[in-house]
Parts: sequence; structure tokens; C-alpha cells
Amino acid sequence: MYKRISYEQMKRREARRKKRVRIVCALLAAAAAAGTSMVLAVNTLAAPENPEAEMEENWKAELKRAAETISGNVAVPEAIEKEPGIPLVVIDPGHGGEDEGCENDGIQEKDINLAIAGMVRDQLAGMGYQVVMAREADAYMAKEERVKNANAWGADIYVSIHQNTFEDGSVEGIETWYDGRAGADSERLARLVHQETLKSTGAAARELRGDSEFHVTGETSMPSCLIETGFLSNEGEREKLAAPEYQRQIADGIASGIDLYFHPKTMYLTFDDGPYVENTDRVLEVLKERNIKATFFLVGENVERNPNMARRIAEEGHTIGIHCYSHDYKKIYESVDSYVQDFEKAYEVIKEATGVEAKFFRFPGGSVNAYNKHVCKDIAEKMTEMGFVYYDWNASLEDAVQNPDPKQLIANAKESALGRQSVVMLAHDVVYATGICLDELLDELPEYEIKPLDENAEPVHFHMD
Repeated sequence: MYKRISYEQMKRREARRKKRVRIVCALLAAAAAAGTSMVLAVNTLAAPENPEAEMEENWKAELKRAAETISGNVAVPEAIEKEPGIPLVVIDPGHGGEDEGCENDGIQEKDINLAIAGMVRDQLAGMGYQVVMAREADAYMAKEERVKNANAWGADIYVSIHQNTFEDGSVEGIETWYDGRAGADSERLARLVHQETLKSTGAAARELRGDSEFHVTGETSMPSCLIETGFLSNEGEREKLAAPEYQRQIADGIASGIDLYFHPKTMYLTFDDGPYVENTDRVLEVLKERNIKATFFLVGENVERNPNMARRIAEEGHTIGIHCYSHDYKKIYESVDSYVQDFEKAYEVIKEATGVEAKFFRFPGGSVNAYNKHVCKDIAEKMTEMGFVYYDWNASLEDAVQNPDPKQLIANAKESALGRQSVVMLAHDVVYATGICLDELLDELPEYEIKPLDENAEPVHFHMD
């Protein structure tokens, strides 16, 4: 029965496992040389009176598996030929055969793993994915073999399904693991599987952990994660985990997370009012670290004050748009002519500093606001005639407030995005709290691919009465 263990315990367990592997190899080699039956040799080694047999309950099964494989009694999985242009997904139902994993009140982890994995396979296959199960039936296959197969197949991702137990029967919820050393793709996969499964089940959220030391997350050559879908030691959760309806909800979440991994939604991350040296620098560093391109609607006066920062925005490949020159609402929106004059001045300042002839712009306060209702339609028509395209937004950090709280800004952004397929997100790079929370915000939106605005982006416009 699996229980929560410390990392020291995990390391000791791994050391014992490696020792057993050495013993098995030596035993099988000796048995082969002497012509002794492999299975007989295994049974002898695993006998209770043998001092080496103080192993976990499934050691004998591991030895038998090795012996039977060498004896030719177990079929080696067929080679998988990847279908061009179609993601190959390996779903790993942990445990099998005599290795039951967790068990409580007659309910065994291996059975639940296999049931959920089969549902995930069927859903993904229906979506057009190429899906392979690490095991199709109630048979044991060592984790090393499962991973080796996935690597040989050239799988695109690997998702392992498990449950857990704990001495405290009140412990419940979903926990997902990935190896933080494996790169951003494993983290994103884990976040999506974790997030979507919590949504589909309504289960308690336990940790998303990047310190996994599991073989199936550390030795795979593709992005991978391991999800523990609940605790068999919790009576209520155990009943749910054994029910096909709840298993289906889990499978829905895992399949949704995988689908979003390969087919993300789109977010156009936009920043207004810059550049400002310290805060814009912080935003740019986050974007650079993540290899993300965004859009900056610049204020002409700030470009004059910080031309090097404006130039850096352009040099690092971000889209530059025009916000205004003075950001004086009353003056800008006095008439169509006053707006155009301010705009043209900003255009020339930005072009001189960055070399960019901007085509996109954003109205200060949005295309419809308290200052421009009398003239907004006329301005929009004039600017369109001049060949410029404007973008409002359909989601926002709501960071243009006094003393913004970084946590609240993240919540605002997630809530206002509403899960839309395409989001234009408003933020302000001149706001200190925005730069502070940006890294975490991007972690919290793994379903979105961040893109800069370009001619292919559908403009978002507020409704003009």
C-alpha cells in the first residue's frame, strides 16, 4: 500500500530498488549459464527464509516478470509507428498484475488506473490523437520498461495515472507531479492536467509539485507528468474513485488538459502607458525569460523620456502600438482634430525612437469612455480612413488603481478572461505590482499561448451606441 513518504525515504527506496535490480541481473545471468529454470531460480531467491527477501510485496512479481521475459513467456510490445502530424500520447495506468498499488476496502488502485486510462484513451482517440496505453490489461510491467517503450516510440507526451493513501483518512484531493528539471513543457502539461481535472471533478486541490523524483517523470524523453487522482484511504473519496461516473469526470479533465497542451487558446498580452524604465524593464525580463512576445501601446511623452527602453521593446521583437502622446483625456477628446494631432505627434516620436511605423493603436481609456462619447464614432471612422487599426480589450488585470495588490491582479485577469478562445488582455507596464505578479500570472494561464498583435488578430472593439 502506498503512503506519503519523505524524500529521504524515497531515496532509500530507490537505492533498495537498484540493489534488487543488480541481484536480479546476477541471478538470471547465473541461472542462464547453469541452465537452471528462470522461474525456479526466482522462486528460490524470493522465498521468505532468504535474507534478501525482506523486500516489498511486489518484488517476487518483478523477478517473475524479468524471468518470464528472458524465457520468452512475455510478449515484447510491438513497435509503434508514429502517424505524421498527429501527436502520440502515452497514457500510463500505474501498477498491474500482482502489483496492485494502493488498496483499501477491496478497492485496488491498479483497477481504477486502468479504467480511467481507458476512458482517456477513448476520448483522445475520438479527438484524433494517436494514443498508446502503457499497459492494456491487468498485467505488471516495470516502470523502466514503460518509459523505455515510450522513449523508443518517440511519444510526444507521457501521462501517468495513480491514486494515493494516507494514515489520516480525512486527507483528500488531487495532486500532480512533474520534474522541474525537465523544462517548461513538462510544467505546462502538469499545470493543464491538474487544472482541468480539478475543474471537471470539483475535487479538493492539493499541490502541483515540480520536485518529482519518479522514474516516469524523470526518465522520459518527452514532457511528462504524474497525477494522483485521489486517496483510497478517504472513505468518501474512495467511493467516488470506484464509481464509473466519477472516473469519467477524471478522464474528462485529463483529456481536456492534454488537448489544451497541443491546442492552446490565444491570448494577446498588451501593455499600456509605457515605457517606464524600472517597471517596463521588469516586464521585459519576464517575457524574455519565457520567450514570449507581447504588445506595447506607448505614450509619446514617455518615449521621449525613455527612448532606450522604447528601442529595446522593438529590438526584442514585441509589437509596438500607439496609445497617445500626452494622455490628457480632456485635450485629446476635445474634437476629432485634437485627437489626430495628438496621435500624429506620438507616431513621429515613436518612429524616431524605434524605427517602427506603428499600424495599431489603443484609445486612452478605450474606444468608448466618459470623455469621448460625443466624438468616439467620428474618431474611429477617421482613424480607420487613415489606415490604422484600434484594439480595445476583453480581459484586464484592472491594475490602473491605487495600491494594486498582485494577487488580486492575477484573480482579475483569470476571472475576466472567462475561458474565451481568444483574449486581448489589458495590463500596464508602468505599474510596479504588474511586473511583480506577471510571472505567476502566466503560470496561472497555461491554457493560453501568448502572442503579439498582428494583422491576423481579430480586433476587439467596445460597442458604440
